[in-house]
Amino acid sequence: MRPDLEQLRSLLDASPGLAKRPAGPTSRDRIENVQTRLGPLPPSYRWWLGEYGAGWLRGAPIATAAPAEADEAITADWRSTGTRLCFHAEEGGDTHYFALDRRGIDGEWPVVRRDPFDGDEYPVAENFAGFLAVQAALARGLRDGPNPTIAALWRSTAGALRDDGLLLYGPHQIQERNETFEVREYAPDWVLVGDDSGGRGLFMRHRGRDRRSVYLLDLGAIGGNLAIDGELLTDDLLGWLAIG
Repeated sequence: MRPDLEQLRSLLDASPGLAKRPAGPTSRDRIENVQTRLGPLPPSYRWWLGEYGAGWLRGAPIATAAPAEADEAITADWRSTGTRLCFHAEEGGDTHYFALDRRGIDGEWPVVRRDPFDGDEYPVAENFAGFLAVQAALARGLRDGPNPTIAALWRSTAGALRDDGLLLYGPHQIQERNETFEVREYAPDWVLVGDDSGGRGLFMRHRGRDRRSVYLLDLGAIGGNLAIDGELLTDDLLGWLAIG
């Protein structure tokens, strides 16, 4: 799924560290210099460079468009290992790479993690925006997300706002919205994953067999029988978003 960059901006502004405004955005010339060496950068990473320019995660910098001799430069020689380009390396911890051999049709590079203990590689996110969303979720104690569908959404985008006003929440929004409407108290098996900007919420189960179906229900009518009281919207949220 293509990243929603305005939702990514919202997440970054609510997640100190992942983007450092005082550093200032990276100049267009410097980004172009990086692309001269590396080829076209993935759109969400290029956007992050142009809007924010620098960030940190668990005590280590996220690579940026600094001069090549700088350790934090994405073009530093040590970062490139064939089809992998390291953009974040924790001292004695995980190392995150762009998978250059898996570029999507949207120009994005998937993100993989190399484990410091077994040396194996594990998928993290579909793109850089998804990587930031996943890290924000982990930092907030949300793990992968409330269910597999939302976890998959966050691996691509930090939430999504459609033209018709329907909003799927990112990691920076979902806790506050569920607390506001007391979902855990009135519907403990369910989670509010979005709203239609018109007073109706999108609900999914976070436990049980059916964690794929999405129901639409007035936010003032939350109860334990959401599958009965609500309107079934879809049982394939990501596919529905793709064609919507």
